Amino acid sequence: MRFKFEESILFENEDYIVINKPPHIASLDERQADNTQSILRLAKQYSSDAQLAHRLDKETSGILAIAKNPAAYRHLSMQFEHRQVAKRYHAVANGTHDLDMISVYLPIAIKRDGTQVTIDRQKGKEAETIFNTIKVYRRHSLIECMPITGRMHQIRIHLACLKAPIVCDPTYQGEAIYLSDLKRGFNLKKNTDELPLIKRVALHAHSLTFNLMNEERTTIEAPYPKDFEVLVKQLEKFS
Repeated sequence: MRFKFEESILFENEDYIVINKPPHIASLDERQADNTQSILRLAKQYSSDAQLAHRLDKETSGILAIAKNPAAYRHLSMQFEHRQVAKRYHAVANGTHDLDMISVYLPIAIKRDGTQVTIDRQKGKEAETIFNTIKVYRRHSLIECMPITGRMHQIRIHLACLKAPIVCDPTYQGEAIYLSDLKRGFNLKKNTDELPLIKRVALHAHSLTFNLMNEERTTIEAPYPKDFEVLVKQLEKFS
């Protein structure tokens, strides 16, 4: 199913487009010179001078701000640099956790292969995330994550440090979640393999707060995509 860029737009003015990025689409063109869709490529087809002011991991869904002109790009980039942009993510984590404005301040270094990160107190770059529990289920938790810095895989590794790895994130010890984990007396049809309730890291960029070009402070929220919504509904239903 092809992703229709226009249908994902949450906010637009003469300077910015803010979209709800679906999972499994890269923010930028990937290194392989194939013709897979990227948000940047689609954004440029929609608005020729489009530039991404930040990015989301390919598997992560949610809010993404795109500048339509160089001045707007500079304006938002400076806000990211000076940590004036507020980002809030929602994650479904393994285990039950009662987190109330818990700050994880642990430096992050990218591993040699470039595909994952580690906590490195000597060589790592400063990284901080604040966590709040939204809801606790029987064996899982819905957690609000507020990254203060913007390191690669920051939320994922910081949650793993709290022994609350994100569901379906094997890179950082996050286990998959199945209906049989939630539903008592669940019977799988004979000769069928049970599929996980979500097939990606259960992380969604829920809101973004930044200043428009006229310095008006604005907050935009991105509704859950179908897979994340189904997961949360099943957790609600069987908790």
